Amino acid sequence: MAHRTTGPPRHGPRPAEPSLTAAHGTALRLIRAGLTANRTAALRLTWWTLLSAAPALVSGKALAVAVDQGFLLDRPRTAALGLGVFALATLGGAWAGRQTYPWLAEIVEPLRDRLLRDVVTGTLHRATAPPDAFRTPPDGSAAVAVARLTRQVEAVRDALAGQLMLLWQFILTVAAVVAGTAVLAPAAVPLVAGPLLVALALFAALAPATVRRQRAAFDAEEALAGRTVTTVTALRDIVACGAQEHARRDALDAVHTHLRTSRSLASVSALRRLIVALGAHSPLLLVVLAAPDLRDRGMTAGAIVGVLAYVLATLEPAVRLLVQGLGASWLRLAVAAERLAEAARHPEPPPDPHPALRPADGSAALTGIVFAYGPGAEPVLDGLDLTLADGEHLVVVGPSGIGKSTLAAVLAGMLPPDSGRAALGGAPLDRIARRELARARVLVPQDPYVFAGTLGENLRYLAPDTPDHALAEALTALGLDGLAERIGGADGPVDPATLSSGERALVALARAYLSDARLVVLDEVTRHLDATAERRVEEAFRRRPGTVVTLAHRMSLAPRADRVLLLDGTRPSTGTHAALLAQVPLYAELVGHWGTGAADPGRAGAGRTAAGLSSPGAASDRSSSRPAADPAP
Repeated sequence: MAHRTTGPPRHGPRPAEPSLTAAHGTALRLIRAGLTANRTAALRLTWWTLLSAAPALVSGKALAVAVDQGFLLDRPRTAALGLGVFALATLGGAWAGRQTYPWLAEIVEPLRDRLLRDVVTGTLHRATAPPDAFRTPPDGSAAVAVARLTRQVEAVRDALAGQLMLLWQFILTVAAVVAGTAVLAPAAVPLVAGPLLVALALFAALAPATVRRQRAAFDAEEALAGRTVTTVTALRDIVACGAQEHARRDALDAVHTHLRTSRSLASVSALRRLIVALGAHSPLLLVVLAAPDLRDRGMTAGAIVGVLAYVLATLEPAVRLLVQGLGASWLRLAVAAERLAEAARHPEPPPDPHPALRPADGSAALTGIVFAYGPGAEPVLDGLDLTLADGEHLVVVGPSGIGKSTLAAVLAGMLPPDSGRAALGGAPLDRIARRELARARVLVPQDPYVFAGTLGENLRYLAPDTPDHALAEALTALGLDGLAERIGGADGPVDPATLSSGERALVALARAYLSDARLVVLDEVTRHLDATAERRVEEAFRRRPGTVVTLAHRMSLAPRADRVLLLDGTRPSTGTHAALLAQVPLYAELVGHWGTGAADPGRAGAGRTAAGLSSPGAASDRSSSRPAADPAP
């Protein structure tokens, strides 16, 4: 046995970056899914987009009439009529554009909700499916998931809205400008269309580099979020081992990387302004410079003004939205959709063994178990042997960080050992089907999970067919009557944020109590309970059929167990409380420190430091309406 040491994590080969084509394909599938999910909204959006783009056809001709038939011929009414038509067309286009937003929301918001659901589901599947994931030290993956659920989902939502809103407008507007110019002044069409085509080609050529830099910016953002969470949650350990400078350098490296990628992306984005100038401003200049020649070819002054109006009032905003708005939005959509598709992917579960075995009872056996968190690390469990009879109650004790939680994960089949044999109910753990294993054992972690729903839904999660009377008995046996009464019974809603740590622990314990599992592993979950509530839980599980393994944070549990397993970093010891007290000095020392801590708070601190254990606190003295509360400071 040995303390865990840091070693190289067992990462697989880094996957190759998806290609630009793959990113664009994901974005196109996302748009197609949004449009097909609500066809009525898509049709309404298309109709109003057409109406909003239609005035572009009228504007240039209306100005040409106002100039040629009005101002130049000194006919103010005709000029006013032409300008009025131009104004009405502009207002009509704005009004039609406003009508697109409700139908745009009908497409985008449901797609956003589906994205959130898929990312959360995929993240949970990856967190629970592959056993080797537990070997990787924490790296802020929760913060990465939060970054995806906030920044990247919102990026997809906003970008998708931009695509649906502006793409059709750009296509129809450009078509209207070219058609209107062809009607007013055919000779000016090359002056307008030529630079526009060159600008679009340059924009397409610049897209791969922009996508690469956008992807790098997302990577840097996720890395910064992960590094921040890792550093903040490990501040105590960082200070304790004097690694402040190293942690500061790591954090600043992540910040500088994020800054560097953001600047790189911004430098490419600046080139988009040149594309706007080429595609929209240069046609304006070319038409002005070519105006005398166009007049010589028979083009009227009004026609030239109309062409300039097409370019300045219609083409320039369309190109600017495409290159600066729609272009950037599309690139963000392509990269973010690619990342979210990866996050939403469900890993393929490993196949069940053939033939699959079923545990006969709650007995368990570990033989020669070796486990290390990485190929270069010292084993946390090294040659561990342990046999549990069906119905036996075992308490596991030892200093913090000695491997108790690792033992619980190996015993529950959450971590495959590097070597050795683990069996449950006479069946090797690697030969038990996943569904059978889930029914045969239950592991209650240190920080148990309670979800938003009714109390009954939480308690029946592992045993949906539990009758009401059995549920009521469990509430009484585990001391949950007070919570049930406060929220309105078993059908009352549970808000996890309003529960104390002790109440969440009791809900998870009752869920395990009602399950059919013959092996229950409690990973220090009772640390959130006071002594009275802990004793009630212990007695309830004594009456429940099956084997119970309790990872203890209090030595007071050990005397009442059938056997005690002491993990001490060198050689584990197993026996009754009395036998270990008499034969194992470290065990006697732990018990002595615990007893001293209970009587003398001043000496308890020294005991905790030496033994790595927690004091029982004075939680039992607290007066509260809740059945179990967190220990007092």
